[in-house]
Amino acid sequence: MKKIFWITALVMLIVCMTVFAACELTNIPSTDTPPTSDPMTDPTTEATEEPAADATESFDAVEEATGDFTIVTTGETAAYTSEGNVYTLTGAGTYTLSGALTGQILVNAGEKDEVEIVLSGVTITYGSDSPIKVVSADKVEISAEKDTENVIKDTRAAKTVDSDAQGEGAISANCDLKLKGNGVLVVEAAYNNGVHTTKDLTIQKLSLKVTAVNNALKGKDSLTVKSGTIVAISTKGDGIKTEDTDLSSKGNQRGNVEIQDGNVTIYAAGDGIQASYDFVMTGGNLTVYTGSYSSYTASNASTTSYKGIKAGNELNISSGTLNIRSYDDGLHADYGTTLENGEKSLGNITISGGEITIGVYSPTKSTAGGRSIRGGFGGWGGQQTVSGSDAIHADNTLTISGEAIIHIDSAYEGLEATHILIQGGTTTVYATDDGVNAAKKADNSPTIVVSGGTLDVTVPSGDTDGIDSNGTYTQTGGVVITRGPGSASGSMGGGAFALDTDGGITLQGGTLIVFGGIEGRLSATGMTKTLCSSSTVSAGSHTVTVGGNTYNVELKYSSSGCVVYSDSGSATLK
Repeated sequence: MKKIFWITALVMLIVCMTVFAACELTNIPSTDTPPTSDPMTDPTTEATEEPAADATESFDAVEEATGDFTIVTTGETAAYTSEGNVYTLTGAGTYTLSGALTGQILVNAGEKDEVEIVLSGVTITYGSDSPIKVVSADKVEISAEKDTENVIKDTRAAKTVDSDAQGEGAISANCDLKLKGNGVLVVEAAYNNGVHTTKDLTIQKLSLKVTAVNNALKGKDSLTVKSGTIVAISTKGDGIKTEDTDLSSKGNQRGNVEIQDGNVTIYAAGDGIQASYDFVMTGGNLTVYTGSYSSYTASNASTTSYKGIKAGNELNISSGTLNIRSYDDGLHADYGTTLENGEKSLGNITISGGEITIGVYSPTKSTAGGRSIRGGFGGWGGQQTVSGSDAIHADNTLTISGEAIIHIDSAYEGLEATHILIQGGTTTVYATDDGVNAAKKADNSPTIVVSGGTLDVTVPSGDTDGIDSNGTYTQTGGVVITRGPGSASGSMGGGAFALDTDGGITLQGGTLIVFGGIEGRLSATGMTKTLCSSSTVSAGSHTVTVGGNTYNVELKYSSSGCVVYSDSGSATLK
């Protein structure tokens, strides 16, 4: 493998992931044509089924190993036996594999043994069980040696029934498993999962591509990405998944997915990431495509959830870059589910940093509610879509703070939670229904509280509200720009407003700029009210200046008036 090729390829991969909409995809289905509307230039239209960028190109040059298969052992207790084409590793130590093997590596060591398998230019193909299978060990590390290419191929027919005798993945383990190294590892799984462990799965430094018929990467207890370049492809299931929600014998919570660093791209028929407990992102670059946004989705895939990232308890993002194109909620946290640890799930999403871009394909809700079926599954225009999908959906509390930057290019509703707290950051929302919606999903009355940051909301014409609280709206700081559902004639949609509440509006600080109507009992203390315009404000570019601060405002449609409340003084509109 030439170093220059890999350096160039990895640079191109990072650029492609960062600006994913601009990269060319070679695996787009040849039938049907995606809608031509683009919410990134026309926020009043539905999200388009734009093709996903292909982050797999840096793995295209990987070649399968040839030559005789060899095992070299290191360590006093490292030993193995062979029977036919099955090699059984029986003791702690390091095992270096090279060459081509049509057979299996079986780890059957002591319960306290630590085993390292070094892949040094090896291809392992097996059609009777998992090509690499760990039956017994304390910990196993699989390391791809620097400047080597390695391929693991599970050629079994797709799983149809559960079998305790069969490994669940191409790499399957019953212990903590770590994948690492400065080399390349490609895993192909036709049976079930790509990499599967019943314990903790950790990935570090590795250049890893996994293609699986079901879950690409599954650690039942936890999954942690520390670094590396990872492409996870699931043709019929989820990209990354955990399962357990109980406590370990040491009192550690199971079920977390954590992205610490690295470049991760996920193509999934179902959920991009499904964390049974918490999802935590503290750095790195993560790109997720679900449903028909993933050109790798099989035409006969059968799944009911296509979320970008789903957390069974809480979802926390403090740093990094996240891009999501999904056919269901972009970010989602459940509330009220009874977990294996005996607790009820909290349903909170906290975003305190990083840059997040979300585009959700979400047609208008059907009159019957629930899901909107568009001709089955697979191919452009054939995706089963979850109607009413939100960009960010927390059943309980959504908190945006710090230096977070959030771009919502398209969604049915942009932000939805029982309680929405805007404490900092910069959030821009384009939605086809309510831009921001506080609706009762948890036990308490809905609230929206803005104390800092910037929130800028755009919705199309029709029965849509810019900001809608089924409870109260309170603002003590920050800047909010909200637009009602304007029209070409300048009239508002029937019964729809730029700011609509059931429980009243309390303004005590900050700046609130409203294009369109306000609905709800309003109390403003220490605020200056400026009626910028009592007549129609035309579509186009405008500026609002308040107390020396100027805000640029784009209106897609003309709006019936402008009003500003601010603790910085009166406002002017141009």
